[in-house]
Amino acid sequence: MDQKRAVTGKLAERYRGCSGRKKRARILSEVQELTGYNRHYAAWLLRNFGKTRLLQGPQGQSVHLVVGRRNPRRIALRPRKYDQAVKKRLLLLWECFDQMCGKRLVAILPDVLPVLAKREGLNKADPAYQKLLQISAATIDRLLKEPRAKRRLKGLTHTKPSSLLKSSIPIVISSELPVDEPGTFQIDLVGHDGGNPNGHFAFTLDAVELFSGWVEPRILLNKAHRWPKEAMKSVKSCSPIPLKGLHSDNDSAFLNEPLQSWCAAQGIPYTRGRPYHSNDTCYVEQKNFNIVRQAVGYARYETEEEVALLAKLYEALRLLINFFYPSMKLVEKKRVEGRIRKRYDRPKTPARRLLECASIPLPLKLGLRQQLRALDPFVLKRRITRLQTQLLGLVRRKNMKIQYPGPAYPGATERMHRALFG
Repeated sequence: MDQKRAVTGKLAERYRGCSGRKKRARILSEVQELTGYNRHYAAWLLRNFGKTRLLQGPQGQSVHLVVGRRNPRRIALRPRKYDQAVKKRLLLLWECFDQMCGKRLVAILPDVLPVLAKREGLNKADPAYQKLLQISAATIDRLLKEPRAKRRLKGLTHTKPSSLLKSSIPIVISSELPVDEPGTFQIDLVGHDGGNPNGHFAFTLDAVELFSGWVEPRILLNKAHRWPKEAMKSVKSCSPIPLKGLHSDNDSAFLNEPLQSWCAAQGIPYTRGRPYHSNDTCYVEQKNFNIVRQAVGYARYETEEEVALLAKLYEALRLLINFFYPSMKLVEKKRVEGRIRKRYDRPKTPARRLLECASIPLPLKLGLRQQLRALDPFVLKRRITRLQTQLLGLVRRKNMKIQYPGPAYPGATERMHRALFG
């Protein structure tokens, strides 16, 4: 527009200075070609360029405008049709019907407005009632834009919806999981994206045995369907507990053909939690932070060298956690006078719980005792610290800024942990 004004202003002087009609016609054609204006508008603009015109403003006031110059924009203030009374009742309906979108909400308004009128004491002849009957889906979304933004869930997740095999996988809630007999594992993925979920990065598959709390972390190069299957093969071969059942959330990394076919071939029952109910995988969700995040932080790990270091770190970490880190197990939870009372058993390591379990075969217990006698927790801790230091060097070379997640755990020196996470 600035270029059009400049061209029109230059040619307006020549246009008004010409005495011949043919010369003015040529200038007019040139302006029309350069600006794309209508011929009648271009002629009016050349005749009146730079002159002041008195116009009426949106509220009846007189406004002086100069033709061809940048003038203050005239805002046409229309009276607001959908006032606060309409928005208040619309917000009430939106909250009542689980914050559905405008296209779905406008479809049920004719059925629910009579109920709302009876509840709110609203007369059907009231302007607010009639406006709600006439409102469109786009207007509903525009009026509810601010409250919807306030209620939007924060954060990102790596879980993607998947309908594959969902109907054939039974749903089990957390209270129905068998926690009194060993053999049932709960699995979940922890993404190492460094705060940026785009591109290629590594994942940790965290497997937790529900009876003893035995932990088996495995590093995955990415989220391809083959890697969770390979990780579960490794968990089955390395864990001293026979794999009798598998439970996960609705992540597409688990609800796929390779893993499901492997579970069916091994005779392992597979169950899943309810969608959008993270408490159905509460056992592994707790370990995701206490074990994985506290050991490797929130950095982005994406190269094969970093994945190899994480694999070595997890080999030492699983031994340290399972044989030397005790945990308490919830024994009883009941409500007393409006308050929840929880009772826990004595702290025991996962290996100790397996050794005291009557259903564990004697050869397995002998193998656990021999492995326990051969392990040195101080050697494991030094190995973990050395691997964390090497991982720190790789992260520093990528010049990444990492957020501090909490106190060092397990075994990292305070100085190294501050350098890695703070």
